[in-house]
Amino acid sequence: MTEDMKTQLLEEIRIARNNDLNAPRRIADRTRTVSLIKMTQVVLLPGYYHYNNLTPESALEQLAEDMKSEMTAALCFSGRNMMLAEELTREFLNRLPKIMRILNTDIQAIYEGDPAAKSKAEVILCYPGFYAISIYRIAHELYSIGVPYIPRIMTEYAHEKTGIDINPGATIGEYFCIDHGTGIVIGETATIGHHVKLYQGVTIGAKSFEKDENGNPVKGGKRHPDIGNHVVVYANATILGGNTVIGDHCTVGGNVWLLESLPPYSTIVHPVGEDQILTRAESE
Repeated sequence: MTEDMKTQLLEEIRIARNNDLNAPRRIADRTRTVSLIKMTQVVLLPGYYHYNNLTPESALEQLAEDMKSEMTAALCFSGRNMMLAEELTREFLNRLPKIMRILNTDIQAIYEGDPAAKSKAEVILCYPGFYAISIYRIAHELYSIGVPYIPRIMTEYAHEKTGIDINPGATIGEYFCIDHGTGIVIGETATIGHHVKLYQGVTIGAKSFEKDENGNPVKGGKRHPDIGNHVVVYANATILGGNTVIGDHCTVGGNVWLLESLPPYSTIVHPVGEDQILTRAESE
């Protein structure tokens, strides 16, 4: 391809692109944001995670520098004061001990909740549920101090790697256990208490959205359920709605579709139908 051909093609693409999608030269970058995850993992759990041969000390130093740079870009792109980047970076770094303390409880919950887990090391190294939770914990602290873009990039990276979709805005208590995990969805305004266990395919989601006068979904507002403490939700259950509250010590069975609240100590299961077993001859 000649230089003229490349220039013409890129110009045609630029013209075809909607104006509101034209980005400045520097925005929050996915690749650099993933590196922030990996450096944070080295700082929190050295020996279990490795990145670019960094020690915990060098990882922390590099994390501080790169986090400030990415925050500056994210703040700029969102139209906010870039000078906040240093303060926000310092606030995030100060929260790393808190993140580690909570991760201790998540590791314990997964280890105790799965008979197949032979050790806590196995949980850290092998379990996609812990991998997704750990990235969520990092992203949630960034979200809670008002950092734009970066938290969502982080949790979508975890989503890509594990099939577990946790919005960084969700509020999740300690001792959180995800078993298997593939297909789990937890929405932005969901709250989940302590000692909660979710199995694969669970959705903690929203009902259909309200529309504005132009027919577009209304942004913001409480859209996702509240899950109490000591709750177990089995595979492929769906719990929807911002007014739905699942009380403490509830059990939600597999494949349940739930749009209403449950009082504490409730158990709800999907009705069991009469399954028909056919021999090969009968089915033909």
